[in-house]
Amino acid sequence: MRARISPHVFSGTIRIPGSKSHTIRQLLIASLADGVSEIMHPLDSLDTQACITACRAFGAVITEHRNDGKLVSFTVHGNNRFKKGVQKGVSHLFEDGSQKGVSHLFEIDVGNSGTTLYLAMAAAGLDDKPYTFTGDAQIQRRSAAPLLEALSGLGIRAESVQGNGCAPIVIQGPWDSGKVNLPCPTSQYLSALLLTAPLAPAGTITEITVPLLNERPYIEMTLSYLDAHGIPWEAASSAKPAAASQKPFYSYFVIPGGAAWKPFSAAVPGDFSSAAFPACAAVISGGSVTILGLDPNDTQGDKFFLEILTRMGCSVSWGVGGEESQMSNSTVGHRLTVSRAGPLRGGNTFDLNDTPDLLPVIAVTAAFAEGDTALVNVAHARIKETDRIAVMAAELAKLGVRCTELPDGLIVHGNAAGNGKAAISGGVIDGHGDHRIVMAFAAAALAAQAPIDIDGAESADVTYPGFLELLNYNF
Repeated sequence: MRARISPHVFSGTIRIPGSKSHTIRQLLIASLADGVSEIMHPLDSLDTQACITACRAFGAVITEHRNDGKLVSFTVHGNNRFKKGVQKGVSHLFEDGSQKGVSHLFEIDVGNSGTTLYLAMAAAGLDDKPYTFTGDAQIQRRSAAPLLEALSGLGIRAESVQGNGCAPIVIQGPWDSGKVNLPCPTSQYLSALLLTAPLAPAGTITEITVPLLNERPYIEMTLSYLDAHGIPWEAASSAKPAAASQKPFYSYFVIPGGAAWKPFSAAVPGDFSSAAFPACAAVISGGSVTILGLDPNDTQGDKFFLEILTRMGCSVSWGVGGEESQMSNSTVGHRLTVSRAGPLRGGNTFDLNDTPDLLPVIAVTAAFAEGDTALVNVAHARIKETDRIAVMAAELAKLGVRCTELPDGLIVHGNAAGNGKAAISGGVIDGHGDHRIVMAFAAAALAAQAPIDIDGAESADVTYPGFLELLNYNF
């Protein structure tokens, strides 16, 4: 689909979708628990549906509750099937009598969801029956080789059918004790083991050495779930450093088996990764946006975009009131307001190692700044849905924005012509099937000299259905 976004000021009050990272973790945990869980305010997206497909293959019964077509919650009947055993060929009927989600219990299509692929691969390693994982063309180009090697070190059959580390991938347990080395260009490899290793048989010990770890906040998110469920784990140092300025040193983990996830009732916090797009759309266009549904105390690393915008000269403020919060730990709604009164400032260097998903949207925001903006220490942005460093440099060039591509990042040479307005042309952009590329250029179009047409714009639905409608796109 080609979408056209015309220049205009973006302002208003919006509620941000639920966090993809939290939604997928909660769905998997609920599916592996023994009992009934309630997940409120989940993300309604293609990635969520991919995770549901995997969870149903694992034997969970998931009911979606909607109000006027809007997803409100999930009820998940987990059955801890890897401890109970389910015969091959057994199917599950859902609320409309169909067999949704999978054509066969042991063949799982994750679509475009890398998070689902990696986390579900590890979960499948608990079973003694084979599972085949596949996905779309992008997934079939994204290597999972480090995770495959780690799973193999735990006695699990973990094979790439084509031998290149990519899907299709076959996983077959059971899970044994082992010491594995797991470099993590993406934190999802480590989260996969941390979420699953506790469910291995009692007496099993999983030891993980982590020589490389990017996206550290997502590990802290995963560990927060283990802590909340009373699941034991040990790391090379405390999860709570002695000084607030210190980061935990996650180079080594010991996870004993024999634990269990508990049924729960919880809300999914709003997604800071998604919130960056309407926030940047507002500051690019000279508007003001108030965002509802975010928890300022959440572990999501992508809330770093607020510090970035502040350093670029924007106004960022938290307030309370207006709506009951969707957060389970608060009775008062949080309100985040973002705007700017003056030019966007360049001259900044931002380390995006913890937050590679911010690179596309910060790159287009930097295009409207006065001076250069360096986005560094983020080589792993090259192994996302696309090589986001190369793609952003190429697509920004089409709009007259000069970039210097680095091995581990991007320098954007801002085109500001005064008060944040930019000499950025309109034109046609290739979204490369990447939801964050599409949404970034949709935001950039708001202050371009002419409309921007974005090919492959439907990819935005992977994590933020309705974002293009928010910006008043046209076919």
